Amino acid sequence: MDKKKGNAMALLPLVVFMVLFLGVSIVMKDFYKMPVVVALIIASTVAILQNKKIPIDLKVERFCKGAGDSSIILMCLIFILAGAFAEVSKAMGAVDSTVNLGLAVFPPGFMVAGIFIIGSFLSMSLGTSVGTIVTLTPIAIGVAKKTGLPIAFLVAAVVSGAMFGDGLSMISNSTVAATKTQDCEMVDKFKANIKIVFPAAIIALIIYAFLTSGMQVKHTGPYNYQLIRILPYIAVLVVALTGFNVVLVLIGGTVLAAAIGLIYGSFDIFTVFKLCAKGIAGMEDISIISILIGGMGELIKVNGGIDFLLNVIQKRVHSKKGAEFGIGILVSLVDLCTANNTVSIIIVGSLAKDLSESYGVDRRKTASLLDTFSCFIQGCIPYGAQLLVASSLAAVSPFLIMKYLWYPYLVGAASILAIIFEIPKFKTPARGSLKLEDDKTPTTA
Repeated sequence: MDKKKGNAMALLPLVVFMVLFLGVSIVMKDFYKMPVVVALIIASTVAILQNKKIPIDLKVERFCKGAGDSSIILMCLIFILAGAFAEVSKAMGAVDSTVNLGLAVFPPGFMVAGIFIIGSFLSMSLGTSVGTIVTLTPIAIGVAKKTGLPIAFLVAAVVSGAMFGDGLSMISNSTVAATKTQDCEMVDKFKANIKIVFPAAIIALIIYAFLTSGMQVKHTGPYNYQLIRILPYIAVLVVALTGFNVVLVLIGGTVLAAAIGLIYGSFDIFTVFKLCAKGIAGMEDISIISILIGGMGELIKVNGGIDFLLNVIQKRVHSKKGAEFGIGILVSLVDLCTANNTVSIIIVGSLAKDLSESYGVDRRKTASLLDTFSCFIQGCIPYGAQLLVASSLAAVSPFLIMKYLWYPYLVGAASILAIIFEIPKFKTPARGSLKLEDDKTPTTA
């Protein structure tokens, strides 16, 4: 274990970023008033100007090295491919068919629980919780108006399902960030993650079904759907779960969605190109954010910031479980400040990896904890994108929706219990490792 004390001042860029992003947002009473990209550029400039012992040219070079790290670039590639796939699939009619199929098969008394399930499947397929919320919230509002159920109740089911699916999706930003920062295979993280979050989802499902039991709920159909239009989502899910390269999975899914759309006359080939460009453009921000964070993180590490944090945490961590709690607390605090679970995972990723290696935490467990703890916070903060979008569409306060957000609260509890009871237990080593991560002897601080 590296005993370097590090340098607290090396964390100044991160502090500047937090103050700019959160401080300006609080003062302006708008948590998206300060663009994340601008805050990161200013913070990165501070990082480059620090440590006068190193020439500016060398610091810029190290910044570029961190920004161009293979894991960062691969992450960005997956982001833009996921954007293209989501946009083409939506235009082809996959979203509408998936939603209508679900609403057609669920019985009236199971409607709210059904919306949770539909949201879960859509989010897992699309890889975006916000996109799922935008798609399903109008339907939830329509159901609420015809059944008399509270709008906030149904919208909360949408948000809960979206967060559950997003955490398990093979193409979501948070999954990509968690797995790539921990050098973990997506399918391995999925298998570990589902053992933590699935019980929480089942309990949430039971709660939603119980609360609507005995109520008179009418269908709002008819619902028209075509199974062939859902095929791209199913194909991406099935193939991705086999461990096939995610880049090829996304390319194949986009081609399949485009082919179905062309055959059924949803669009022509030139529209496909425009849709791909639109989807890619939608991922520009998160890609730029990832690049800037990679560069800034490299300079923070070079200047001793990571060593300082590790040293501070070591004084409070004395076991493997302590390290896992430390990882969960870190990503939760950062998410509270940034209101972005993907950004939070990227910021904490390097430190979490060092901490998990020091105390023998399996990389699959680390990736899962980064995802579940950030999902817990992101899903229930009133200024997060998910609740802001949902509340805006439904014209209700995000605090009203928070009353019914069973899944995010339950996944927070499940994450804590997973640490206490050592869930999951790994019988095989992580892919790419020579031995079980759990076999490492924890270092006593």
